[in-house]
Amino acid sequence: MRLRPAPRRLVPRMSGQARGHLAMLIFAALVAGSFSLGSLAANQISPAALNALRFALAGAILGAAALASTGLPRAAFRAPWRYALLGAVFAVYFVLMFEGLKTATPVSAAAVFTLTPVLSAGFGWLLLRQRLTRQIGLALLLGAGGALWVIFRGDPAALLRLEVGRGEAIYFGGCVAHAIYTPLVRKLNRGEPALLFSLGVLVAGFIVLSAAGARDLAAMDWAGLPAVVWVTIVYTAVFASAATFVLLQYATLRLPSSKVMAYTYLTPSWVIGWQLALGQGGPGWIVLPGIGVTVLALLLLLRDPERAR
Repeated sequence: MRLRPAPRRLVPRMSGQARGHLAMLIFAALVAGSFSLGSLAANQISPAALNALRFALAGAILGAAALASTGLPRAAFRAPWRYALLGAVFAVYFVLMFEGLKTATPVSAAAVFTLTPVLSAGFGWLLLRQRLTRQIGLALLLGAGGALWVIFRGDPAALLRLEVGRGEAIYFGGCVAHAIYTPLVRKLNRGEPALLFSLGVLVAGFIVLSAAGARDLAAMDWAGLPAVVWVTIVYTAVFASAATFVLLQYATLRLPSSKVMAYTYLTPSWVIGWQLALGQGGPGWIVLPGIGVTVLALLLLLRDPERAR
């Protein structure tokens, strides 16, 4: 009796690294929406109150997903100080993001966000001793240059005078926190699934934000908030928190920190699409060369040979 050969797969199975890249491509598209929607809501609600509510909603979503799949084993929440640290770091990032969006335009804020790969590579070396190849180093410098072109609106004189907007400066502080977060995930994860690890971070972040923004939460006129605020809260909770937390955690465990954050170079381009879709108009042509350079930086990073670092 002859054994039939196993049927060939019509679609090749993706490697772990390929799935990490796909996760970050989706991550960039979802994150971009929070810039465009966030700029419409930032002056309508306290950043601490908005983010406390979004963390609670996102945590509830991930908690329900965990109960329906992996459950909540006690072992996944050992050493809770890890979640407290990561939750506090990410809470700082989101609060400073929405504070910055009160005055910064979505495209310029997204350009500030593209500085995080350089920062993340530095923290990746400090915390994990991840080293950069020459090609990655060149790509990070190109991406930073493109970001600076957008931030200073194509005016070299403004760059030399360091005429950066208040909102961009505030958000840059948040991006430093985000860059620290990426290698910290890899350092502190002890084999927990991305879903459970993300849930722990969200719960810890909610506790931190609730304590820090207790006064704002109590004083907020929730019934009087405009519809755009509730749309922003739901979007950022479901897509820019629950989904992106899992995507970021998943990719961070499969790719070097510098490559994980490389996908932020797509954010300004995605934000322009969001701005046009929302009827907010696109940026002036002067910033387009800078955005083009950031996309080139991403392509250089993706061409770098994959190897553990």
